[in-house]
Amino acid sequence: MSEGNRLLDRRAGLEQEFFLVEESGRPSKRADEFLEVCQTMAEEESGSAACFAPEFVLGLVEVNTSPVYNLSDLEREYARNLNTALRTASSLGLRLYPLGTYPLPLRPVARDGLDYRVQVGTVGPERFVDAGRCAGTHLHLELQQGTVDTTAAISATASTAAREEALNVYNLATALDPALISLTRSCPFFEGRATGLAVRTVHYRGHAFFGWEGVYTELPQVGALLPYAEDSNHLIQQQFDRYEAWLVAMDRAGVERRFFAEAGGDLLRPAWNPVRLNRQGTLELRGMDSNHPEVTLTAAAMILGAAERVRSEGLRVVPDKGARTFEVTGEVLRVPDFELLNGELLQAAVTGGMQDETVAAYLDSILDLAGEDERLVRLRHQRLTTGVYPTTEAAILEAYDGGHLFEEEGLRLVLEACDELEDQVSRLGRSPRQKEEPADVS
Repeated sequence: MSEGNRLLDRRAGLEQEFFLVEESGRPSKRADEFLEVCQTMAEEESGSAACFAPEFVLGLVEVNTSPVYNLSDLEREYARNLNTALRTASSLGLRLYPLGTYPLPLRPVARDGLDYRVQVGTVGPERFVDAGRCAGTHLHLELQQGTVDTTAAISATASTAAREEALNVYNLATALDPALISLTRSCPFFEGRATGLAVRTVHYRGHAFFGWEGVYTELPQVGALLPYAEDSNHLIQQQFDRYEAWLVAMDRAGVERRFFAEAGGDLLRPAWNPVRLNRQGTLELRGMDSNHPEVTLTAAAMILGAAERVRSEGLRVVPDKGARTFEVTGEVLRVPDFELLNGELLQAAVTGGMQDETVAAYLDSILDLAGEDERLVRLRHQRLTTGVYPTTEAAILEAYDGGHLFEEEGLRLVLEACDELEDQVSRLGRSPRQKEEPADVS
């Protein structure tokens, strides 16, 4: 989109979690040491250390980007910060493992912060431990300034246009969920075994109906995909309903509510859903596996391209019981209703994934909406020439086809993934991806 045609001025940001491992491939607990050196290096080189953050366990770290206005800048920030993280890790005899689950048995060591203790106490330690065995990628889509309010979800002073934008982008992000699960399926192994399922989705999100035991199986209000919002008032009500469900769960678990307040809890805090309003003033998509940079940036291109179409063309995102894919008619983007989305499509994404033609056709329709970014063009080309969309998980299963991993095999898988991460970051950093002026993703 040219500057003259620009209708909106929105930024995007990326967060990706990585497992920290020793040079042997075994899990490391040296996150604090790593982050201290990483932040010092970043301050010396760019004056900012805000792009590196701890997670609730000592074996995970987070690498972020600053908010940017287009995909080209997102790639540049992402590559630069990852390069800093990789150089830091190398200096300490560590590596970054980039996939959604560590393939071998893992006992995460949790931090002792009050916020984490509240979560562990409410969810239950045996269930919550799986959160430390999973790594995700989160993409933030900026909403109009002043739209999000941590006391009211959507600010009472937000304009009608801002409310409509939040509603349509929220419903778009919700409809993207099964495609993002399938596209970003990364490591097929969890605790040494392959089940044929999207293991991070199963063990982090869970789902009582399908029998998927995960962190939030018994608390779907705070961890599962929430239904589409019918209007901005319904979107607001969802936030209050989730907040109340979390407080009731705390009461049931014997966790005093004052601890949640002391830890900075507010209306938007107890939200670990795949799509959520964020106190930073963004809509956050959290359903993707951590993955290699090319997969992460391809998913980002798809999300940003689809969001640009919805915003720039003023499309209304409308759930339709008759729709099985994305369908644009005039000013309306019709998407599958929630029963299909969170039922048949979710199950297909978690079981068959890209091998399931229902999911593949769904992704076909999303790519038709998302535009012609070169990564999306390559993805379509692979679908046309091979009949299936490629995934990191499928490539790993070709090399490791057993249902069980021995330690030697698992460590080899980890180190191969670390090598591939470093190779892809090196290629990203050597030259600009696009020679022409990048498309705006406002």
